[in-house]
Amino acid sequence: MYVHRYLEPSLLKSIEHFPVTAVTGPRQCGKSTLVKHLLNAYPDSIYLDLERPSDLRKLDNAEWFLSTQKEKLICIDEIQRHPELFPLIRALVDEWNKPGCFLILGSASRDFLKQSSESLAGRISYKRLTPFLWEELEGDYTIEDYFSAGAFPRSLLAGKKDISFEWRESFITTFLERDLLQWAGFTPTIMRRLWQMLAHINGECVNYATLASSLGVSSTTVKNYIDLLAGTFMVEVVPPYISNLGKRLVKAPKVYIADSGITAALLGLHSFIELSGHPGFGSVWEQIVLTNLRGLYPDAEFFYYRTSNGAEIDFVMKIDGAIFAIECKASYSPTLSKGNYLAIEDIAPRKTFIVTPSHESWSMKKDIEVVGLETLPQFLSF
Repeated sequence: MYVHRYLEPSLLKSIEHFPVTAVTGPRQCGKSTLVKHLLNAYPDSIYLDLERPSDLRKLDNAEWFLSTQKEKLICIDEIQRHPELFPLIRALVDEWNKPGCFLILGSASRDFLKQSSESLAGRISYKRLTPFLWEELEGDYTIEDYFSAGAFPRSLLAGKKDISFEWRESFITTFLERDLLQWAGFTPTIMRRLWQMLAHINGECVNYATLASSLGVSSTTVKNYIDLLAGTFMVEVVPPYISNLGKRLVKAPKVYIADSGITAALLGLHSFIELSGHPGFGSVWEQIVLTNLRGLYPDAEFFYYRTSNGAEIDFVMKIDGAIFAIECKASYSPTLSKGNYLAIEDIAPRKTFIVTPSHESWSMKKDIEVVGLETLPQFLSF
């Protein structure tokens, strides 16, 4: 069963207008499935998976092979494994001078890929695919499923809870012991311990020194490890919202594990019941809301706001000059704290949204709306 992805129209438009389109996102989030589905509209396309030895052999003489595919849309999967291809791609697209030459897929962020693809500046469009967004599931799953299994396709579509959990544990091990080998300067054992520690403080402001002391490494090493997890989409780093109000702000970044199912697996929680009873349940809901907003609004910037006097809001969303405050409440009867109201007064957003797992929406106060995850986009206007 193919699940249509929200990114599809934007991706097709990019192929029509740019020589190179890059689809980034975590491993196993559905990039290959999405692209193979879209390639049905391009009968003269070619698909190369750089993890397959047979496809790699085709690129033993990459310049000759790719030059013979000029009239086709060339799709290259796992491009970050062979960054030496980027200069050749630049030379070919400059020679061919047309849109729709290459579609490249990578399990590394735009910033990570840019280290190897600076020569493609002005020729490439980046599109980020997340694991399943809630609106892509069309009511086939409950919000409890979405919490406990997470949004990675093979976990959510597994059907059985034990199979889903086993897949996530395998994903974590494979990521640490194989996928990260392409990035130098890390130890899988320390990375696993750090990842598990981050799961326990999910959504909190990160203290590099405290983590470093627990791991027996330097603060710089911890920061580099977190940067690597962020660059491969395994964690989300949310910076503080810096205003000019003279407030004493908390300035350490907040770090979220990038998927609720992965968080549950790292914590050893097998079911929604176990997850809902965990102290970090509310932070898991914050991560779900953040991931969905990033997927729906890829051009938006996200921050959090917290001051020393207790003012705080989960996320500040900036898009097209508009500012919105987003507070996430894993409750069907949400309330705002004094600190929330102080933050709203400081930030002065266009609107404040309290996002809950409920299907219902209502107005709490002027410019403060309680909304469900699926209805939030209907209320956002900018």
